Amino acid sequence: MAHVEDSSLLPVTWWKSSASGTQSDCVECGIVDTQTIAVRDSKRPTGPALLLSRASVARLVSGIRMGGFE
Repeated sequence: MAHVEDSSLLPVTWWKSSASGTQSDCVECGIVDTQTIAVRDSKRPTGPALLLSRASVARLVSGIRMGGFE
């Protein structure tokens, strides 16, 4: 897993879940390229971001949907 120190420098459009409230206490995601997804804390737009493979994100989402993180 890689990361960048200043996520605002990534050439991405950030989005957060439509289920997020009006507060900024959530994560944001951005598509870096065909194989990489960036994830950052919405409260720190110039802070670090994790760079994850699409496969890793797909496994995470699948695990969440199957209740694997309760």
